[in-house]
Amino acid sequence: MSLPGPSAAGTSTAGPSLDGLRRVLAEDQTFSRVRAEAARGFSVRGQDYQISAPAGLRPVLLAEMADGLAAAGTAESDGGGPGVVLAVTATGREAEDLAAALRAYLPADAVAEFPSWETLPHERLSPRSDTVGRRLAVLRRLAHPETSAAGRLRVVVAPVRAVVQPVVAGLGDLVPVTLKVGQDIPFTDVVRSLADAAYARVDMVTHRGEFAVRGGIIDVFPPTEDHPIRVEFFGDEVDQMRWFAVADQRSLSAPGIHHPTELHAPPCREILITPSVMSRAATLKSQLPAAADMLEKIAGGIAVEGMESLAPVLVDAMVPFVDQLPADSIAVVIEPEKVRTRAHDLAATNEEFLEAAWSTASDGGTAPLDLSSQASAALHSASFRSLGETRASSLEHGVSWWSITSLAQDAELLPEIDVLNLHAREPRGYQGDVAEMMDFIGSHVRDQWRIVVATEGPGPAQRLAELFHDADIPCARVDSLDHEPQPGIIEVTTAAVGRGFVLDGLKLGLLTEADLLGRTSAASTKDMRRMPSKRRNAVDPLQLVAGDHVVHEQHGIGRFVELIQRKVAGGADGVREYLVLEYAPSKRGAPGDRLFVPTDQLDQVTRYVGGDTPVLSKMGGADWASTKSKARKAVKEIAGELIRLYSARMASRGHAFGPDTPWQRELEEAFPYVETPDQLTTINEVKADMEREIPMDRLVSGDVGYGKTEIAVRAAFKAVQDGKQVAVLVPTTLLAQQHYETFTERFSGFPLRVKPLSRFQTSKEAKETAEGVKNGAVDVVIGTHRLLSKDFEFKDLGLVIVDEEQRFGVEHKEALKKMRTNVDVLAMSATPIPRTLEMSLTGIRETSTLATPPEERHPVLTYVGPYTDKQTSAAIRRELMREGQVFLVHNRVSTIERTAAKIRELVPEARVEVAHGKMSESRLEQIIVDFWERRFDVLVCTTIIETGLDISNANTLIVDGADKYGLSQLHQLRGRVGRGRERAYAYFLYPSEKPLGEVALERLKAVAAHNELGAGMQLAMKDLEIRGAGNLLGGEQSGHIQGVGFDLYIRLVGEAVADFRGEAEEKAAEMKIELPVNAHLPHDYVPGERLRLEAYRKLAAAQTHEAIDEVLAELVDRYGELPLPAQNLVAVARFRVGAREAGLSDVALQGNFIRFSPAQLPESKVMRLNRMYPGSQAKPALDAVLIPKPKTARIGGRDLQDAEILEWADGVIRNIFSDQPVTVAQTGA
Repeated sequence: MSLPGPSAAGTSTAGPSLDGLRRVLAEDQTFSRVRAEAARGFSVRGQDYQISAPAGLRPVLLAEMADGLAAAGTAESDGGGPGVVLAVTATGREAEDLAAALRAYLPADAVAEFPSWETLPHERLSPRSDTVGRRLAVLRRLAHPETSAAGRLRVVVAPVRAVVQPVVAGLGDLVPVTLKVGQDIPFTDVVRSLADAAYARVDMVTHRGEFAVRGGIIDVFPPTEDHPIRVEFFGDEVDQMRWFAVADQRSLSAPGIHHPTELHAPPCREILITPSVMSRAATLKSQLPAAADMLEKIAGGIAVEGMESLAPVLVDAMVPFVDQLPADSIAVVIEPEKVRTRAHDLAATNEEFLEAAWSTASDGGTAPLDLSSQASAALHSASFRSLGETRASSLEHGVSWWSITSLAQDAELLPEIDVLNLHAREPRGYQGDVAEMMDFIGSHVRDQWRIVVATEGPGPAQRLAELFHDADIPCARVDSLDHEPQPGIIEVTTAAVGRGFVLDGLKLGLLTEADLLGRTSAASTKDMRRMPSKRRNAVDPLQLVAGDHVVHEQHGIGRFVELIQRKVAGGADGVREYLVLEYAPSKRGAPGDRLFVPTDQLDQVTRYVGGDTPVLSKMGGADWASTKSKARKAVKEIAGELIRLYSARMASRGHAFGPDTPWQRELEEAFPYVETPDQLTTINEVKADMEREIPMDRLVSGDVGYGKTEIAVRAAFKAVQDGKQVAVLVPTTLLAQQHYETFTERFSGFPLRVKPLSRFQTSKEAKETAEGVKNGAVDVVIGTHRLLSKDFEFKDLGLVIVDEEQRFGVEHKEALKKMRTNVDVLAMSATPIPRTLEMSLTGIRETSTLATPPEERHPVLTYVGPYTDKQTSAAIRRELMREGQVFLVHNRVSTIERTAAKIRELVPEARVEVAHGKMSESRLEQIIVDFWERRFDVLVCTTIIETGLDISNANTLIVDGADKYGLSQLHQLRGRVGRGRERAYAYFLYPSEKPLGEVALERLKAVAAHNELGAGMQLAMKDLEIRGAGNLLGGEQSGHIQGVGFDLYIRLVGEAVADFRGEAEEKAAEMKIELPVNAHLPHDYVPGERLRLEAYRKLAAAQTHEAIDEVLAELVDRYGELPLPAQNLVAVARFRVGAREAGLSDVALQGNFIRFSPAQLPESKVMRLNRMYPGSQAKPALDAVLIPKPKTARIGGRDLQDAEILEWADGVIRNIFSDQPVTVAQTGA
């Protein structure tokens, strides 16, 4: 990545941290030959140089080669610049790890990764824009090293897949869109160049590769950045830039954030739409009927999903990636044996896919592609090359082809190849056997060996240093090894090197965490610095489409018609916006009644979520009131129950845990991922709860894979540190197994006993565990409901962790309730709990939500089409090729065995099993666990997998008969894949012989449009939230939720709870303000209806001056300075606050008067009214005061408007209605 992240203060990756090692290694003759050989020119150096060395030495060797090349480059310097080392690995993950290790020996900027597409060259799917951005950044630095701020590239690491795939010629010459603060550039040019670089223009930026334009502000999310950038223009000058968060669209403002001063936006596609591409597309339409619809769009200048698959026929030439390297470079194949098989598999799968993709055109299959025609022959030029061809073209281009293998080569047997055997070996693994390790290392140190120990993070480094110290082995903790290591002492440092090596001849060793403790950090070793994003009110635009159902608190369920502007009464040219809602007609056969809701009352309106199609209410009818009161009654009972549990808990005394121990910190620092902001707050909340004397009862909700387990691990560890026992209760055997593995892995190296208890333990083991729990030998026990049985006793239970509580039966829940009163309970659930409900239950049942997905989660590529055998077998084979697993969902138990047999026939090499709900529970659990342990490849099953199953190795989902599922079900199913770091695929297939219903097609389209977090997802989320609310409040509630709509229902719960606590909050009165004020958000200020609705809604909901300030700050941040009508809108909002405080609910124009009500004035105030505002009338009968309309002058003056009339009305409130002055006065931004 050519651009440093927002905060460059990361871990110690500033410089190469293991430089000193290379100096010692240079003493070894064979080792120094590598550098010398690399320094010779292409024509004289060996072309097939084979080096055999242990894995840990690979990065050092590559660094040596890079130095050799650099030395040679400066010596000859024929203008071409020095060569580059290209390291070819078998997989993308190996490439990531190797690049991380290289940064310990070379400056971070000199190493770059060239990632491969996630899609195959002929798939009708586009690679992700951030992948493309990273690829283009590397190609740009290779082609034009002078343009990069980061200096020359010296090593490029790429998986073989990226190396054998041809690239479009000339990609390195594409110029990124660049802007600097203070630069003068026409605003429209910037917009055009972003569009030309394939950025998609949207109204609100949420994904990489998008941009939005509002007034003088451009938001861009470059694919190579962690956060999008907001660029403010002043005329045509770039005024300032800021990072902003996608979640709430606000600028980031945490301490230590440095806002950017320049923007680099590389293109987001590898094929840009230029006039020549458009004309080629137009002429090709007849030759490629299968792709006619895509070509038509491209010819019209529209970028289409999957257009990359047509690249070879649209661009001038496809060239091998090795041609992009400067002459004299060296390509080094790491583990040639693995790379060869990988390249071979790639070519085979690709052929299969080419046939599957074009033999049935995806849009219902017009004509299959004639693979012999000239155009389709050209398509083959994008296919993966074989390794042999790649090697040939690289030698032709002047790039040597070397390899590093772990197997020792016999130089005599292969005289025609240069072989170099390094006298190094892998270190012995100790797998965490601490005593043996200390013994062995101690003797070596006393023997004057030079030993360096490297760990990934500071936690383990500290811990190892303590261990050595306790064993009286001399050791020193160094930040980075810039000098040669000293004999007779261990130097401990941090570096992400993965594996170590030992050279007996030099008495030198590099040992890593993996070698010593038998575990590496499980996660990607990427130096993950993320800026914390404070969760403010996330942006949830009230996206209303005409025809959507909404709920108005007073009038019930209506249908949204439109958002319109109307003139303000009494104002010359004032305009306000209104929401038009349609209700059931009051008379039979008449048209529906319409209600105009002013935008400042938008807080009364919520989108209806509940049933499928609700009945419209009648305006002013009694039916809505009765529906509401029924729901209210039901809610009251629940609230009572909740309060009862709560007071019982408050009265009991539990154990107050002590503060964190040093070990706790070590455990936390060894966590391989970067914690998300939500995780950090939740962990702190849980610890604070544990340290209090009142027993904890906290519910943590968040999707699988959002890091709930880590919270459980830390809480359990804390409890054990205080000598208490922990019970982890899970609903299924698989979860018990998974948690057991996680817990043992995280606790390795600490003296804790963790034991599982489920069906898979023999009765003997179970007995031993029960014994151990009883006498205190076992610290943590993880099991199914067996833990709840009567005969299971704990010696000193301190914490119960319950996973997926809603899946336990009634009697288990009762048993849990008994436990709850005096031990700490931490419940976890994957169904999200709605935020509004969290708020209303604050203090009764504490809840935390994990809403930030961990970095590295990729959206799932989704394909929708008719079922074909070819497509299915190709999809399964592709997954088997990367050693993954497949879910095939078939929802009919009667035909499921037939389906499985068919799959066995189509893909004979796959191991296939069947799972469905009619099986015995034990058999079912056995199959699921076998699948998780990778004993077979394809699981053909019913929808039993839709919740809570987490198998990170299964990354292809095929749904048979997808037209029969509901939207949220499809989302749920799709959520089962894409949990690892691999790219995931979902195929939603429908029977090819039956025509699809309109609705089903729409639904499938909605799922396929990759809006991971778009509206479809939000609906599915709501569907889940309803489920979540049901779990929390008891399941009988769904009827009431349908009756009044979800949001209102939750609000009722909140009110009922507050009632019981005797703190009924003042319900803010409905305010009506109808004054001649031109107050609205102009279209050119906030474009797009959904964004305007969102802004109006936030303003309407703001009940205090502070809240209004907050909304104001957000508007200025997102849209720039407020124009006059918008300033008036804010002024009206402030006036509402003042009027409400003075007890008014209606201020409106009435003929020549302005009416203030309700108003019962005492005699003194009436006198004052007449004195200050002559001609006023107090009307006690109407409960109102009428004051003549104010004018600029008594006679012949014009009516006051806008800000003036608001100031005047404000004066009236101060003088007549309030006892204390209300300040509104000036409302500038």
